[in-house]
Amino acid sequence: MKDTKNYGFGTKAIHAGQEPDPTTGAIMTPIYQTSTYTQASPGNHKGYAYARGKNPTRSALEKCIAELEGAKYGLCFSSGMGATDAVVKLLRPGDEVITGDDLYGGTFRMFTKVFANFGIKFLFIDMKDVNNIKKHITDKTKMIWLETPTNPTMQIIDIEACAKLAKEHNIICAVDNTFASPYLQNPLALGADIVMHSVTKYLGGHSDVIMGALCMSNDELYNQLAFIHNSCGATPGPMDSFLVLRGIKTLHIRMERHCSNGRKVAEFLKGHPKIDKLYWPGFPDSEGYSIAKKQMKDFGGMISFSLKGNSQEEAFKIASSMKVFSLAESLGGVESLINHPASMTHASIPKEERDKAGVVQSLLRLSVGIEDIDDLIADLKQALS
Repeated sequence: MKDTKNYGFGTKAIHAGQEPDPTTGAIMTPIYQTSTYTQASPGNHKGYAYARGKNPTRSALEKCIAELEGAKYGLCFSSGMGATDAVVKLLRPGDEVITGDDLYGGTFRMFTKVFANFGIKFLFIDMKDVNNIKKHITDKTKMIWLETPTNPTMQIIDIEACAKLAKEHNIICAVDNTFASPYLQNPLALGADIVMHSVTKYLGGHSDVIMGALCMSNDELYNQLAFIHNSCGATPGPMDSFLVLRGIKTLHIRMERHCSNGRKVAEFLKGHPKIDKLYWPGFPDSEGYSIAKKQMKDFGGMISFSLKGNSQEEAFKIASSMKVFSLAESLGGVESLINHPASMTHASIPKEERDKAGVVQSLLRLSVGIEDIDDLIADLKQALS
């Protein structure tokens, strides 16, 4: 295996974890479409026994994602929620988790509707001020789970401050890095213990695969999570792994375009007469700008905005009249998407909780793709007219 640790991000994205096929010399990692592997004698195999546990295509992808995050280990799952599920399974009944009041709806649903039933308590708080996190820590607190930027109001959480606080109290610090991708942000380098990705999004990048990933460098955490990974079976197949390996090869190029397009879209929307609040961390007057500038390489292609008058009907009309932006859930693909969080990705969160976090009825979330920027601006202009 070639050593790519000292290479730049783009070189790692193309080469990390991958070698030409030893049999044919194929430059692309083969799709090892097999459920089992022969053994010379019982227990005498080449590291692969049954494909739920390990598959060579998936192993190559796990090594690649780990290197992009600066991690010692990577584990891929059949979805981002499968990866999140594995992290929460590190906990025991009676344990407490501190997390944000602006959180992906699927994560909120899992925490409150699944794991709360097993005696794990979740505190949903404002995490922008680390002192607010500190005052909620008790001897039962075992994990801090954070997103940054958050979904969908783009709150910026100080990863380094959270990780330092977690270490002081012997708490696991886990970061959902989906919105930033490893290209823009590396939480492990800032002290976090675990990084989670919905690989479906920017890492895959083409809206054609569902997958999740965890990265970590701590041996004990890896052994625990690898055991859960194999035992509970939320593992992806080789075809999906191949697709993500292919997608990652252009991650750095795509992210540059997502960021540049995102900036131009945000600048167009800023001050628009129909818009009440605009959420994008790249403006110097944005809340969290200084932290984002410190911990991110750029500000990403995710933008949300609410409308004056807070009319859901008007939001629906705008979302449905887009021609280049597609009305759909998900994000991070090459194509631009518009989403109505309150009725789509965050519908599982009670309305009073959504309103408190700023996920109001008129809020629309944009995943700015890599199309020609003039076409994206023209589309927004006609939809908002």
